[in-house]
Amino acid sequence: MTIRARRSFIFTPGLKPDMFPKALACGVDMVCVELEDGIAPHDKTEARMHALNLFKDDKGFENVERILRINSIRTQFGLEDLQAVLKSESPPPALMLPKVMDAEEIIIVDDLLSEANKDCDLHPIIETNKGLENVFKIAAASKRIKTLFFGLIDMAAELRCKLTWEDLLYARSRVVHAAAKEGLDAIDGPYLDLSNNGGLKRYCEQARNLGFTGKGSINPKQVPIINDIFSPNDDEVKKAERLLSIFEDANTGLVMVDGKLIEKPVLRQMQRIVEISNKLKSPQSNG
Repeated sequence: MTIRARRSFIFTPGLKPDMFPKALACGVDMVCVELEDGIAPHDKTEARMHALNLFKDDKGFENVERILRINSIRTQFGLEDLQAVLKSESPPPALMLPKVMDAEEIIIVDDLLSEANKDCDLHPIIETNKGLENVFKIAAASKRIKTLFFGLIDMAAELRCKLTWEDLLYARSRVVHAAAKEGLDAIDGPYLDLSNNGGLKRYCEQARNLGFTGKGSINPKQVPIINDIFSPNDDEVKKAERLLSIFEDANTGLVMVDGKLIEKPVLRQMQRIVEISNKLKSPQSNG
């Protein structure tokens, strides 16, 4: 699986196409054009038309991952969104699938995309009780899946709990576990208090330490903090490069480094750190 930086994420409304270039230029790693919760029912058709037009031009900002969030395929709007994507001559590079409840939803979308010969990645959102229960099967349902997103607002409502870190820790942990098992990125939901940078930083650090690889944002102002927290620092990169070099020279499953026993499975994370660091140093990087 190709490793790429997915530190930060932001939505831009399909109904306002002029906001899309601004979102792409704000330094974020992932931009998602919104057709679901942020669009009123009477505006869905117009938003869909505007959104699909945005993906006709793929030049510029190649390092930003561009996504379209359709409505749930369990709804009429979602079926219409998916049908429009299947008919499009320039479909979005990736689809975000909200409120996914089971693996069969993913399989259906995958089959339809394959039948239409559309090269679209998939990003399911885990934000329902049933989705959380089935998250391991969902994560393994398709090779198109690149990330699992944690939908904290809907998930809290489903669980009848508050939006605090402690109250959602179990749900977050389960999503991270399923993503890690399949080698996927895991993106935490956004921090909702735009005026509290200290809280944003704390929640980013907690998410990173739990195993999330990135976090959503509600405003471009949050992106630099998120990118900073989820970027490997110089010490981490040097350590990773050193361990990779030691293992390569030793040609064995475990080595002693500075008095500590290091086993080969650690190499996957070290390789990830180095590859993300290299990508962030590339001329096309926005972060």
